[in-house]
This record gives sequence, structure tokens and C-alpha cells, in this order.
Amino acid sequence: MMPLSEIIYEGGLRTTATHLASGTVIETDAPVDNNGKGERFSPTDLVASALGSCMLTIMGIKARDNQWPIENTKVTITKIMGTDPRRITEIHVTFDFPAGHGLDQKARTILERAAHTCPVANSIHPDIKQVVVFNW
Repeated sequence: MMPLSEIIYEGGLRTTATHLASGTVIETDAPVDNNGKGERFSPTDLVASALGSCMLTIMGIKARDNQWPIENTKVTITKIMGTDPRRITEIHVTFDFPAGHGLDQKARTILERAAHTCPVANSIHPDIKQVVVFNW
């Protein structure tokens, strides 16, 4: 097994994660409601955002294979935190597809089902509610 990333604590509740294969860097910051500055994604923001990104990527694979135009689709993520223990309790994922995409109901159904099969959706604990809305 090869390492995926390397994470360095920079101090001030900030980390820098480097993707070892590409050198891409992501900085995180603790959120304001947890003693941080909230100037970067928090680790829990990344978990919630990973869900939307993964869903859209899996949809992109299906769209590419079927030559369906979903470019410029926007996903909005809302994360709800709970207490005792502090954790993510809900992730809301809202898809907004561009006007004029021309996808019929069959294509839409296939893409929606694909989204729900993404590895991140299947990896998130079942106690975390996933609310997904598709605005066609």
C-alpha cells in the first residue's frame, strides 16, 4: 500500500495536506464555532464536500459513457453539526443542472441512482442523514 497524503500541523488550528501523487495542497482551519478562524475548509467541511464531489464525479462517468451533457452542473453543500458528541449529523446536497441540458426522464433517473452509489455516500455512517435534491 502506498501513502495517499501527508498532513502537517501548521499551528493555530491549521493543517496542510499534500496529495503525494500530484503535489496538490489543501489547507484546513478549525471553524469559528470550534475555536478556529474559519478561513479555510474545516475537516468536516471536506467530508461534506467530498460527498457532493463524489456524487457528481460518478454522475460524470455515467454522463460521459452515454454522451449526456452535464457540464456546469452546480452542487451546493450544507453541513449540519450536532453536539454531544460534536459531529456531522446531516449533509444536504443540492444539484442544479444547467438549463437546456435536454436529458429525458430515463437519463435523469440513471444519473440520480448513480449519485447515490458513490463510494463516499456508501462510506458515511448511516446515522449521518444525507438529503439529496436534484433540480433539473
